[in-house]
Amino acid sequence: MDSTDLKVRGDHGWHEEKHGIRKACKTWRKLHIGLDPETGNIAALELTTEHVGDETAQPDLLTDVDADVSLFLADGAYDGQGAVDCLVDRFGPEIEIVIPPPKNAVHGENAQRNRHIDVIAKHGRMNWQIETGYNQRSQVEAQIGRWEQIICDRPQARDFDNQIAKAQIVSRVLNRRTSLGPAEYKRAF
Repeated sequence: MDSTDLKVRGDHGWHEEKHGIRKACKTWRKLHIGLDPETGNIAALELTTEHVGDETAQPDLLTDVDADVSLFLADGAYDGQGAVDCLVDRFGPEIEIVIPPPKNAVHGENAQRNRHIDVIAKHGRMNWQIETGYNQRSQVEAQIGRWEQIICDRPQARDFDNQIAKAQIVSRVLNRRTSLGPAEYKRAF
């Protein structure tokens, strides 16, 4: 699971150029994506305003997931007891949660997180990433990169509901593209 910011399409400085008026504020949307690492498909998607954090968007994002989940990979923005409680409530206590704790993390009530802290302290963060499979999370970052390169990194619609609808359509398009397989590269000469 990961998220990215999308700038809402504006006038590209037209007001400033034509009238010398600078637009007071810029608006962002936050695109939250849950990816199935086995298929590479977007399993869950939530488009929110810039004021909604990753951990806050997580419960709504997880309602889209209709499969059993045994492994949850996310970045440090999900490192919190609220995220853990949400995952355990939705998928059961057997779910393996792999979220990198911050460098100054201390032991707490979560046994999985405590093990992660111990492994990182003993063997280093890179070995922890290999041991836990955390590097699979790069697949969601790659899908976000495809989203921004192929589709656009800015919502085109002005209305928030239309932006949400377009995000859902785009996720279906990217899933279809992913199902066709990776691109083939051949030497031209």
